[in-house]
Amino acid sequence: MKNLKFFLLLFAIMGTVATWQSCKDDEPTPEATCTDGIQNGDETGVDCGGMDCPACEVGVQGKWQSSGTNVAPLLVNLFATDSIYAEFNTDNTYLVEQYDTSGAKLILEGTYTQKESGVGNIWEIEVNQSSPASLTSVGIFEITDNTMKYEIVQTEPDISAVPPTAAAGFGSTNGGAFGELNVQIYERVE
Repeated sequence: MKNLKFFLLLFAIMGTVATWQSCKDDEPTPEATCTDGIQNGDETGVDCGGMDCPACEVGVQGKWQSSGTNVAPLLVNLFATDSIYAEFNTDNTYLVEQYDTSGAKLILEGTYTQKESGVGNIWEIEVNQSSPASLTSVGIFEITDNTMKYEIVQTEPDISAVPPTAAAGFGSTNGGAFGELNVQIYERVE
């Protein structure tokens, strides 16, 4: 009789656990959204990619700002640059707002291409500016956490500048003649 009571008690406990577990499984899964902070639905990243969400940002893509000692000394000396705000869009267009020390704003717009260089975490970038003047610049960048190191020079129209290379690293503009003077540091803007 004791064994029968024990088995009945065990059976009742197992039934309760099974009922609780099946109720837990019946809870509806929240609908995937592009703002829930979870990679779900057909997203290819957290809240990005797939059919319904915006494209995921890769490489330089996103919003960046540079000011104070992060501005490349070459820009400070030649153009009295105070700060720069850059937005590289996932459709490969960009918009840069550059402010000088008097507060005057210069807007630069165009398209860009980027690719991983195969050298550490350095990427190569080509910027094709359409406004305020048509020109092409070539350079490199590297992103660590929310900081980007960026070095680029104009190649067309030709101003006799030699772009930096991933193999030579940062400070390699004109074969290293400028050292770090042409290196810009950006912080990601959330």
